[in-house]
Amino acid sequence: MNYSLITDDLIFGPPPQEEDFFPLYTLGVGLIINPRMEYPPYLYPQDPPPLPTLWLPTIDSPHLPIPVSLLIKGVQVALSFIDDGRKAYIQGPPGDYRAAAMGAAILIAQGFPVNAAIKLIHLRHPGVDIDAWHLRHPILRFAEEWAKLNPIQ
Repeated sequence: MNYSLITDDLIFGPPPQEEDFFPLYTLGVGLIINPRMEYPPYLYPQDPPPLPTLWLPTIDSPHLPIPVSLLIKGVQVALSFIDDGRKAYIQGPPGDYRAAAMGAAILIAQGFPVNAAIKLIHLRHPGVDIDAWHLRHPILRFAEEWAKLNPIQ
């Protein structure tokens, strides 16, 4: 299976096939985040999938940036698994901005500065133009909303 290890607890890769679930489990993956509208969970080779799956259906288009509300939901669920010592696996082909936006949002929620999160995604998951407006804008909006929801005490 071809995947990109972004951090110790965040992985990007293609939609898992039946033979991929056990290797993902042995890697420590506890959650699969699927932001692809065109790949609903019922298309997985096993129903239900053997790992918990969060489907956040969005369209990969520069005309429809990923909604910040979906980034927040994805981050909240991902952090609950990460805080329990499991990894989050975000499925999406190389160049898919939805996976990149979700990954950047998770990193920001973990304390990465916005530009550091964007740079890390760019370095570890090449092929996506993370500086494109339709990608960067929702990430910046997420960072603002997340800071409001989680003020530093």
